[in-house]
Amino acid sequence: MVAKAYTVAFEGVEARLVEVQCAISPGLPGFTIVGLPDKAVSEAKERVRAALSAMSIALPTKKITINLSPADLPKEGSHFDLPIALALLAAIDIIPKDEVEGTVALGELSLDGRLIAVIGALPAAMAAAESDRSLLCPRACGAEAAWVGATEVLAAASLDEVVRHYTGQCPLPPAEAGEVLPKTGGRDLAEVKGQERAKRAMEIAAAGRHHMLIVGTPGSGKSMLAARLPGILPPLSAVEALETSMIHSLAGLLAEGGISRERPFREPHHTASMAAIVGGGKGAKPGEISLAHNGVLFLDEFPEFPRQVLETLRQPIETGEVMVARANAHVRYPCRFLLLAAANPCRCGYLSDPARACGKAPLCGDDYLGRISGPLMDRFDLRVDVPPVAYADLDLPATGETSASIAARVASARAVQTLRYADDSSLRVNADLEGKRLEEVATPDAEGRALISRAAERMGLTARGYHRVLRVARTIADLDGSIDVRQPHVAEAISYRFAPSTKP
Repeated sequence: MVAKAYTVAFEGVEARLVEVQCAISPGLPGFTIVGLPDKAVSEAKERVRAALSAMSIALPTKKITINLSPADLPKEGSHFDLPIALALLAAIDIIPKDEVEGTVALGELSLDGRLIAVIGALPAAMAAAESDRSLLCPRACGAEAAWVGATEVLAAASLDEVVRHYTGQCPLPPAEAGEVLPKTGGRDLAEVKGQERAKRAMEIAAAGRHHMLIVGTPGSGKSMLAARLPGILPPLSAVEALETSMIHSLAGLLAEGGISRERPFREPHHTASMAAIVGGGKGAKPGEISLAHNGVLFLDEFPEFPRQVLETLRQPIETGEVMVARANAHVRYPCRFLLLAAANPCRCGYLSDPARACGKAPLCGDDYLGRISGPLMDRFDLRVDVPPVAYADLDLPATGETSASIAARVASARAVQTLRYADDSSLRVNADLEGKRLEEVATPDAEGRALISRAAERMGLTARGYHRVLRVARTIADLDGSIDVRQPHVAEAISYRFAPSTKP
């Protein structure tokens, strides 16, 4: 007789159902796990043996075989401990077989039988709901998994509690979803003195999720502006929060089961490797671009990133997803993010200051920003030069708009886009527009078409650049409350396309 339990194996954000089969047969005593387990899964037999011993349960002196099916799917992680223990307990008739088969379980066992938190409870709950099963997990993971809401989640502190639940001695209560984490204290754009053009560009970027490049001398406020971008972004919708949290669950970044409605803001250092940015490493884990899904990826000192790392951003920017391909794994992660990059105009940083620029000007600027390839530069919708702020202006009181007032306009523009694209799940913001739908909603009036035609001829606008100008113009029109895209909207979009310090 073969007893069965169920768990999941992770392929990106997808949790694939795994059947854990336990067979006890005559023969030399032994405990074998087959089905392409990694080292952590192979070691589960010792943790399970010790946990059962702590409960005064002795294993039969027979041959015990655990098969993880499908056998050709790699199994990684310590979360296989609990389902292996359940299948074994069912095989020796300590807990009912039919109840175990109606549950998806995951959790790591300590030697004394306690259940230790593992990553991936949220996508595991999604897989349990799709297979019409309940989810059993460690107590520390229950609040996170309960956010799915489509299936019953049972959270136990120890294997002893699990056995008491299945034998009817002390049923486990359903876990409750964790709290919505409060928004962290944001920084206000009103604190930034001057830089009104950059603030306007950030408002447009936030409203349509357009990629933005800021170029300016050291100390001109590039990082200060970037740190305030999250304060004008609208909160995550319920669908977006679940998408983002599933990725963060796989990365172990969800705090105490709480889900945040605040958009992620990731700012990796320029020494980060390709695997850290794009994803990869052992098990093809999500990288920074996926952790920034539905949020902001801020790359400061943009030209200092390795050229190979920067070039890997080109395809994810266009498609909104990344395929991490390794010899033993092909994993797909979503990565629709707003790319905000900041750079100095040259290596010394003072190219635009005649009194401080080095003797290599202007070639030093061309060489430095030349590290950003033309195809990658072409993917920035907004390019803004940030001039240094005069010392006299620093003593003046702040007079700019607050983040709250700008955020209200951004939220209004996003609401218009949500209503406009309600019939197409692939479109959420204007940055997603393409093809026929782009022509339908972003074609400007006659004056606007004439203007963009002249700009394309005189400034060498590429086909991609032409479409990106139309998307930005559509966003500016939404901020303006206009149904149609008019010439002023196109003119402003074009002005952000050609910053003096960057190439067309």
